[in-house]
Amino acid sequence: MSSFHADMTMSMPNTDTSGVQMKAHSANSSQLSLAQVPIGERFIVRSIVANGSVPEWQQQLEDIGFIVGEPVTLMAKGAFGGDPLVVRVGLSTFALRKAEAACVMVEAESTLMKAAA
Repeated sequence: MSSFHADMTMSMPNTDTSGVQMKAHSANSSQLSLAQVPIGERFIVRSIVANGSVPEWQQQLEDIGFIVGEPVTLMAKGAFGGDPLVVRVGLSTFALRKAEAACVMVEAESTLMKAAA
């Protein structure tokens, strides 16, 4: 599995994802990108929105477990500039670049529990 992740990050250019974040954020104000969430809080994956210049990221992120409905937690950020991010999805832990994490739209689990009540 680690060789897949290494191959995945090697083939991905550093791209600006601000347009992706703005589109998804305006669609539902309770959603954030995984790159924006605080450390330690539990979230639920709501969608994967790949940047137009790297559409293969959507499938690659889904392949490693970022699937709608899965719980996800940001565990740590890199020391300089906060890159990479250590993320737990389900029972697996991965290191993602901010650009990759910005494609994963999440909603706070606490928000979902309030809506269900």
